[in-house]
Amino acid sequence: MTIIAEVNQLSKNYKQVKAVDSVSFKLEEGKIYGLLGRNGAGKTTIMQMLTAQMFPTSGGVKLFGEHPYENNKVLSQVCFIKESQKYPDYFNVADVLDVAASFFENWDAKYADQLVELFRLPRKRAIKKLSRGMLSSVGVIIGLASRAPLTIFDEPYLGLDAVARSMFYDELLHDYSQNPRTIVLSTHLIDEVNRLLEHVILIDQGRLLLDDDTESLRNKAFKVAGVKDKVEQFVEGLNVVNNEPFGGLITATVLQPLLPKMRQLAAEQSLEIVPLSLQDLIILLTKQNPDSYKEGVSS
Repeated sequence: MTIIAEVNQLSKNYKQVKAVDSVSFKLEEGKIYGLLGRNGAGKTTIMQMLTAQMFPTSGGVKLFGEHPYENNKVLSQVCFIKESQKYPDYFNVADVLDVAASFFENWDAKYADQLVELFRLPRKRAIKKLSRGMLSSVGVIIGLASRAPLTIFDEPYLGLDAVARSMFYDELLHDYSQNPRTIVLSTHLIDEVNRLLEHVILIDQGRLLLDDDTESLRNKAFKVAGVKDKVEQFVEGLNVVNNEPFGGLITATVLQPLLPKMRQLAAEQSLEIVPLSLQDLIILLTKQNPDSYKEGVSS
């Protein structure tokens, strides 16, 4: 296991506001990560410190085993694409791609050309005259064609329509399978990126709430549905975080692993066990107190 990035007790304060509060995690080589959380949770601040665009108040960051600040050797291996990516107004699309080609040593010009055609970008059009969707396409193309060992997308694809976002996800998966690297997707479109993510890092109010593999997460909560009395008896003593009544029926959401004996008991009681989607789980966790979550999943 090769560690690409290491974040250690990272904090960032703005006067009386703690935007990031003692966050620690590691990014491994050759994985797709989801950096998830509500707007204002601290995700972008973490990425800016990770890529040496902002100094932390305390704690530290290492990229490829080195401190990234004023370290061109390290930073040349990182591609950070933001939703609000800025380019000189006098540049056209071709100019932006030429600059990117000179910066990223793994740049694939042929692949960039293919992506320009796929996303129907006018090469000679000035950046300042591009629509929001076209600007998003420029960022996506740079992120994919850079083939940087650490590539970070901070929601640059929000300006894309549903078809273009789907094309981006397909291209990312295909190119990642051919050219593995570490990719971080920061997004609130969790259902859309669910199939891409191998590991989830969840930030809430500046704190690390979750750091776990996606497959493991799918086993940490479930819903049980059926006749009200039977469901209430089934969930007695469990960490129930939500109830949805419907006539004489009820669906209870349980925030803890589903054990084999629970599944067997549910079958005996004619109760339906429903897995929780990743998006539902993330919504649930960000509504809960972090301490109650940790207590629930450790049961």
